[in-house]
Amino acid sequence: MEVDQYVYFALKSERMSAEEMATRLGLEADEVTIRASKRLEPPRPAVHIWRINVPRSSLPVDDMITVLVDRLEPYASAIGALADELDRHEPGHTAVLQVVRFFGDDDEEGSEEERTTEAPPRPLGWHLDRRVLDFLQTTRAELDVDEYGDTL
Repeated sequence: MEVDQYVYFALKSERMSAEEMATRLGLEADEVTIRASKRLEPPRPAVHIWRINVPRSSLPVDDMITVLVDRLEPYASAIGALADELDRHEPGHTAVLQVVRFFGDDDEEGSEEERTTEAPPRPLGWHLDRRVLDFLQTTRAELDVDEYGDTL
């Protein structure tokens, strides 16, 4: 089974721009979304998003999360304080660690040669260690896992 996956961390707000979030955190986002940049009523996108990405890769999900935590851990307290402030004014899901996985059939694409030279299949399971759980708590983040595919 082929798995395509990516991981990101995001802060979301109806009121505070991603630019303001970056200024407050002292960390520029990899990607930003501007509220109502596509449509004013109803606003689409519905919120501003400050986002740090881990690119799609062949790493296991837990390793991708570790890469993300390594990058964000120095900012964890500031992220948590900002998430707390946003939560007080905008109850909801302001901080999120997002995992997205797409499951596919190996036979759909690629030649026989490509399939035999690829890395061996990896286990589908993954875990969060204490360090990641502490990071989620410090940043006041939720974990959101989305999995898609015909084989599920």
